[in-house]
Amino acid sequence: MALAQKTTYTEEDYYNLPEDVRAELIDGQIYYQVAPGLIHQTISGELHTAINNYIKSKKGSCRVFAAPFAVKLFDSGSTIVEPDISVICDRSKLTDRGCSGAPDWIIEIISPGNPEHDLIYKLGLYARAGVREYWIADPRSETILVYYLEQKNFEIRAYSFESKIKVNIFNDFEIDFRELDL
Repeated sequence: MALAQKTTYTEEDYYNLPEDVRAELIDGQIYYQVAPGLIHQTISGELHTAINNYIKSKKGSCRVFAAPFAVKLFDSGSTIVEPDISVICDRSKLTDRGCSGAPDWIIEIISPGNPEHDLIYKLGLYARAGVREYWIADPRSETILVYYLEQKNFEIRAYSFESKIKVNIFNDFEIDFRELDL
C-alpha cells in the first residue's frame, strides 16, 4: 500500500492563487487565511498610520505596508508571508510582487483562531530571516510582545495597550498605545 505524497507548493503556485484568496506559503505549504475582524483592522490601521506619519515627518526612506503584502523571506521561494504590517528600509528589496528579503520590522496582530502561528512558528521564521524587530499585538489580552533581534537571538519585552513602546529600528520613535483610537 503506497503512502500518500505530501504536496509541496512553490512560489509560482502562490502567485497563481486567485487574487481574492488570502494565503501564505510557509516551507512549501499553503496556509489559507480568513478575513480579519474589526478590532484587528482597527489596530492595523492605527499602527500603520502612526508609523507612516513618523516616516514622512522624518523624510525617511523606509516604507510601511499593510496586509495583504507579500514578503518572500528566503531566496528559495518556499516561504512567502503576508504580515499585518511590514516596514522595509532597504528599498532595493521592494519588487512589483512585494518584498524580497526580510523587512526591518514586522507587526502581527493575533487572530483568535490560531495564535500559535504568530507566537511560535512565525517568530522562528522571522528570526531565521533576519527581521530586526517583531511585534505581536494580542487584542484579547491587550498586550504587545516586542522581540528585538540581537546577535541572532530575539530579546523579548512585554507591554500593555496602556504603554508607550520604543521602536528600536528608529532612534527617536515611540508608539503610545493610549493615543491610538482602539
